[in-house]
Amino acid sequence: MTGGGPQDTAHPKRRSPKAKHPLDSAFDFVNGAVGYRFRSGASRRDALARAAGFGKGAVPTIIDATAGLGRDAFLLATLGAQVTLLERSPEVHDLLRDALARAAAESPELAAVVARMTLKQGDARELLPGLRADTVIVDPMHPPRTNSAVVKQEMRLLRELVGADPDALQLMQAALAADCRRVVLKWPQRAAPLQGLRKPSHSIAGKTVRYDVFMMTGR
Repeated sequence: MTGGGPQDTAHPKRRSPKAKHPLDSAFDFVNGAVGYRFRSGASRRDALARAAGFGKGAVPTIIDATAGLGRDAFLLATLGAQVTLLERSPEVHDLLRDALARAAAESPELAAVVARMTLKQGDARELLPGLRADTVIVDPMHPPRTNSAVVKQEMRLLRELVGADPDALQLMQAALAADCRRVVLKWPQRAAPLQGLRKPSHSIAGKTVRYDVFMMTGR
């Protein structure tokens, strides 16, 4: 995969710079928690990074099959990974594209991170067969957390745009069939396993989620 910034295979009409969307503040890589984490330095010891395959001298190429707010992909790009982001919602795609452009214009350091991120609009089930990476990450829409009003509002608005993910199993099956070495399913910590999916090779626990890792032997 190649970097070069938030690129698209299609060129949907851009919103006016003056037009505000209720989710604009959620798509922000400069300020808030994401900006703070960037300034304080991401760690390869982070649960997501370990699940994705970072190790001593190892920097995987990654496909984020469910880009959403783009925060996981941004974290992985700060660690040096080339990340392809797939987002099937045209509106979420546009919000993410604009946020990445704002981040790239903010500073050379952020621009270097964004340059490692390639954004594509479309259904991952259709796009994955034509892509190749070391790791594919799947993060289906989860029930919103209730311990933060801000997070709850963000997830409520995002859910209104993209809806639920009743095809999570089909998406995982597409990921497992992709040209990759590992697939990572991001799943709520206390949730039952995704029904119909084989057992993962291993799991890595985060604070509120777990990362089920499926190693693709023989690839």
